[in-house]
Amino acid sequence: MLYPLKFKPIFKEKIWGGDVLKRRYNMKLPSSKIGESWNIASHKNGMSVVSNGPLKGESLEDIIKKYGRKLLGKTDDGKTIDEFPLLIKLLDARDVLSVQVHPDDVYAKEYESGELGKTEMWYIIDADPGSFIVYGVEPNITRDGFRKAIEAGDVESCLRRLDIEPGDVIYMPAGMVHAIGAGILLCEIQQNSDTTYRVYDWDRIGDDGMPRELHIDKALDVIDFEGLYTRDKLNGLTIYEGDSSKTYYIATNHFAVEKLRIQGTLADSTDCHNFHALTAIEGSGCIVYEKGHVEFSGGDSILIPAVLGNYKIEGNTTLIKAYMPNINEDIISPLLKKGFCRHELLKITGIKEETLENIN
Repeated sequence: MLYPLKFKPIFKEKIWGGDVLKRRYNMKLPSSKIGESWNIASHKNGMSVVSNGPLKGESLEDIIKKYGRKLLGKTDDGKTIDEFPLLIKLLDARDVLSVQVHPDDVYAKEYESGELGKTEMWYIIDADPGSFIVYGVEPNITRDGFRKAIEAGDVESCLRRLDIEPGDVIYMPAGMVHAIGAGILLCEIQQNSDTTYRVYDWDRIGDDGMPRELHIDKALDVIDFEGLYTRDKLNGLTIYEGDSSKTYYIATNHFAVEKLRIQGTLADSTDCHNFHALTAIEGSGCIVYEKGHVEFSGGDSILIPAVLGNYKIEGNTTLIKAYMPNINEDIISPLLKKGFCRHELLKITGIKEETLENIN
């Protein structure tokens, strides 16, 4: 029988990492330079192993092979989702990350041995005063101009900086130049990919005494110089259920993301067609379902199987929820039924006017 699954975190040591995950979430870190905790992953560079219940010790890959649709659900056209499509992380940036960009699915398939592209989002859990991210390039920067800036050692003049504070939500589509600044702790929801093209590394020297590898040509191939996706911080659309709330931020073909604030109880359901991935960024609580319950605390991620159906989240906690949506059935239609107008739904990234025009 499937149940809400928790996993052993996969820690990644990084030159820019720290020990905030230990201090904030009491995680047992193998070093003081941990930059990433892969909380739910099914990738060649990191495979999650279940840490609770009867399936404890089994890999996510094996569980997917065993349970298939019962675990991950199905696509809009009824096909079973046969691979976990997301990578759920916590990132601790004590130093600034490299300026980088990710390819889209088409480019990655051709040049990265069939790897997925990498669109992602960030929820800023904590940020030191004055923290910033790099988010895109300045207006009027062209491919040729950017290459010349790289050659002249003047990349920083081309970059847009965005001040950051706790609670900010950032959408990072493939093609967006970006970097996480120093002093930031965040939750990242991304496509199941580990492909990154570094553009600039702040003239930093790696642990081996050498500059880290850059990927200039590939980066220039995929950077969005038009700024088509720039939306800065997301406000989302919030609904309230008693003392709890749900904020819809993103609804794309890559993933949907919501923030759940629980004070007491919030009911939800996988409807037997879609998994839910929940990451507790603060507080603690309990997933209650028909045949039992699973407790969690800050820093935990929980995979709710598609077959689970109705469940409740109890406690005093804030979670980031990610899933693969049927945008109309899971988001647009329910919100319209709650009385929101179509214009309000445009606050959710990924919902466009042309999408709403086709909804009866």
